[in-house]
Amino acid sequence: MKLSIRHDTTYSYASDVRNSIQFLRLTPRSSERQRILEWQLDLPCKVNSQIDPYGNILHVLTLDKPHGHLALTASGRVEIDPDCEWEAGSQSPLPFLRSSHLTQACDALKAFAVQHCGEQRDRAALTALMQALAEHMPYSPGATSVGTTAIEAFAGAAGVCQDHTHAFLACARSLGIPARYVSGYLCTEDQDHLASHAWAEAWVDQAWYSFDITNRLTRPERHLKLAIGLDYLDACPIRGVRRGGGVESMMANVQVQRQ
Repeated sequence: MKLSIRHDTTYSYASDVRNSIQFLRLTPRSSERQRILEWQLDLPCKVNSQIDPYGNILHVLTLDKPHGHLALTASGRVEIDPDCEWEAGSQSPLPFLRSSHLTQACDALKAFAVQHCGEQRDRAALTALMQALAEHMPYSPGATSVGTTAIEAFAGAAGVCQDHTHAFLACARSLGIPARYVSGYLCTEDQDHLASHAWAEAWVDQAWYSFDITNRLTRPERHLKLAIGLDYLDACPIRGVRRGGGVESMMANVQVQRQ
């Protein structure tokens, strides 16, 4: 499946920002299941790419002069293999056994993981865990925030894809299974549209397998991966800091066409 993608993000500020730094993980990498045919970033100034500790393509955008808005565009063409269910690991999966502030597991999450996986540590067990989490935490936009932890979202029994993924990671790691956060896009079935999305990958059978808790999917046939990490903060497409500017408003638009 070939897709043509354009992702526009615009930030507007109540007053001029004196200076800002944006960390951009908006460039996907080719893998067994996705091939990047072409990709480019349209930014206010030239930036150099680098590879972060998790293997993501990272661009650091620094603006030292006052600005009242910021426009970022990522676009390109990709090819996705819908029959490829796994991805090889070029680095050790063991670092993804570590928890973070957003993915710590409390006693309730640990018990939930054992309840639905028992002694099994395979894809079938993790699929059962995925289904159980989706039941326990119905998709509820506005119920949580960017800073909500897995413990808080699980206790509140509601959340969005970010919360579902964090809870899954907390459970999987508590069972001794390496698992990582994935940011990217999901192509919907009803129309040619991509939405920003998050899901998990777990290391089983000597490969990385996807678990989209929100949509209860274990085949990433409609998913385009941007970045990975221990949690949202490591893999989010745009993350930055600024001085000044006052109240910020953000508008994002994603378009895709099947080729």
